[in-house]
Amino acid sequence: MIKQRVNNLRELMKSNNVQAYLVPSTDAHQSEYLPELWERRKWLSGFTGSAGDLAITAGKAGLWTDSRYFLQAEEELIGSGIELFKMGMPGVPAMQEWLKDVLKPGDSVGIDPRLISHSEAQQLRSYLLNWKIQLKSIEVNLVDELWKDRPDFPLEPVKPHPVEFSGESVESKLRRLREKMAGEGSSVHVLTMLDAIAWLYNIRGTDVEFNPVVISYAIVTSHAAMLFVKKEKVTDELRKHLDGLVEIYDYPEFREQLIKVSQSETKVWLDGGTVSQWIVDLIQNNCEIIYNQSPVTLFKAIKNETEIAGFRAAHERDGIPMVKFLYWLDNAVPSGGVTELSAAAKLEEFRSGGKYYQGPSFETISGYGEHGAIVHYSTSPETDVELKPEGIYLIDSGGQYLDGTTDITRTAALGKPTAEQKDRFTRVLKGHIRLAQTRFPRGTAGNQLDTIARKPLWDIGLNYGHGTGHGIGSYLNVHEGPHAISYYRGIGVALEPGMIISNEPGYYKAGEYGMRIENIILAVKDGSTSGGEIEFYKFETATLCPIDLNLVEKSLLSAEEVVFLNDYHQRVRKMLSPGLTAEERAWLENATRSI
Repeated sequence: MIKQRVNNLRELMKSNNVQAYLVPSTDAHQSEYLPELWERRKWLSGFTGSAGDLAITAGKAGLWTDSRYFLQAEEELIGSGIELFKMGMPGVPAMQEWLKDVLKPGDSVGIDPRLISHSEAQQLRSYLLNWKIQLKSIEVNLVDELWKDRPDFPLEPVKPHPVEFSGESVESKLRRLREKMAGEGSSVHVLTMLDAIAWLYNIRGTDVEFNPVVISYAIVTSHAAMLFVKKEKVTDELRKHLDGLVEIYDYPEFREQLIKVSQSETKVWLDGGTVSQWIVDLIQNNCEIIYNQSPVTLFKAIKNETEIAGFRAAHERDGIPMVKFLYWLDNAVPSGGVTELSAAAKLEEFRSGGKYYQGPSFETISGYGEHGAIVHYSTSPETDVELKPEGIYLIDSGGQYLDGTTDITRTAALGKPTAEQKDRFTRVLKGHIRLAQTRFPRGTAGNQLDTIARKPLWDIGLNYGHGTGHGIGSYLNVHEGPHAISYYRGIGVALEPGMIISNEPGYYKAGEYGMRIENIILAVKDGSTSGGEIEFYKFETATLCPIDLNLVEKSLLSAEEVVFLNDYHQRVRKMLSPGLTAEERAWLENATRSI
């Protein structure tokens, strides 16, 4: 079926006179997670991971993805005729290099200009021109031409997000944005990222699974603000929420209004890293364009006092179902019948009754044994296995609450762990603790801290392929920029007080087991070291859940690390015990005992 779809695409490529066609894993809003109707790469290739770009030529096909998905992609691409390219591995060509090698001068590479950012399009066009290969925009998406049973556009109503949870009114946010626009000499700012629009207009939705965003565009001028959203999604409540501040238009009207605004205003501010090439093509001959990161990106990343209070409260509430789940797991696995899927469903059952709970923040990763070594393993009925009272189990999950977004990973020994497993887990724990304890001067970027969490594994020649930390939204996307603690995701953005980020080192032994410890941390001012020549910051850990002591080799921990672990567990016990039954409290007492 996949081969036939690819061959059908090749016929369309011929009729459009392109020798290659790119199918990225994004949409017109440069989203990481997509609504079903735009999961084109998944439909065409059969690869279901959230990151991966596909290139098709007349005789070849390649998919590029990162280390989180190497094992998954290998399995899902079997028999497809699509070659896997493991990004970042020695000797593996980047997509543009591969295109240069398989095409010849005079050939063209077809793209849907809505699905590629302006910055990416510029880089790719410049590279290909060196080899006399053209980048050609095709207005109609070729995959859409083939995908006859595509899901419908989501039409669930847009919901206002009250100031009770957002902590700042739409009016205040627009004022701050316009001040930044004036400082750049711009009278128009165009927003295309769904979480940025949701934040700015204090709206939420259900258009993208796990991400409470609304498929929309926004245009803000010095005197007006516009929201473009499917008219079927607009309610009287939304109109009242935005009354006098934001004009509401139908989603397809964006094109016409964008052109109109660009013809009447002199300077339009676009975020070149996120705005599509399609938008640039529409207006570049009408006005002067300023390319710079949207100020909304940083506004959104630095949480206000209300959001921080909600963040702490949401993580405290989320700890209760996590402990209930781990207690249940401990007792249920020896009796038999627990599988990866049923375990994930049980955790969702525990979470579902919680105050403000809206649903999971991403698809739960429930990996037993060798499945735990697949970093972003996706459990399915075809791969589901029973958990036995032996080996290692990894569960990575999160919740969306009206006042905050959670993301937590715990690793459990279901039987007696081996000496190797305890060694590896303890090294992961050492890296986790060292990062949590880090104090750093103002101006430090997350990628500068990434090594701290890796060092205990590096000491014995081991590593992990994913980043150590990603930003997290406030009842928004579980992955949020611009900050990150990562050697590849980090783009040099300094960490500032109010930024929320994950702390999740791990270790993965292919074919055997995987382990990761993830807590969510908040950057705060460090009162003990600030006040001198340089201001210092530190992290506050919000996640409350025991770390499996059965996997800890105490002799590998320093005295300071032991104190940190014991203090953390004491706090977990104190904060969560009131919400548990007597049996669960007894279990937690043991799980958080001092070592």
